[in-house]
Amino acid sequence: MARIAGVDLPREKKVEIGLTYIFGIGRATARRILLSTGVNPEQRIRDLTDTDTNRLRQAIEKDVRVEGALRTEVAMNIKRLMDIGSYRGIRHRRGLPVRGQRTHTAQSPARRRSPSNGSGNQVKWQLERKRSA
Repeated sequence: MARIAGVDLPREKKVEIGLTYIFGIGRATARRILLSTGVNPEQRIRDLTDTDTNRLRQAIEKDVRVEGALRTEVAMNIKRLMDIGSYRGIRHRRGLPVRGQRTHTAQSPARRRSPSNGSGNQVKWQLERKRSA
């Protein structure tokens, strides 16, 4: 089993698909990496040689931000939005949809589980009150 960027890649998958198991690498990025390293995308991961694995590992470390570094960057971006008080940051803080989705009907589960609602007992009380009315 090849281990790249701290992720064990599935042995039976083709290399192009197996690389997508790494957070931050999709199909397009996987194709670009394989073209730059010269590894055959149709090859199975179990058939990779050590030199192929090392070339992939070096290309990913050099060109692409993946796994922990990418997760940290995304979290910092969300934190920055919340700190400056932007609309998107406020939506993140309240646990509501950020990208303009309808909330009148469709997002009630998001509102119910929102951290700004407190312990959740108040929400249960509100739901019971609506049912009895």
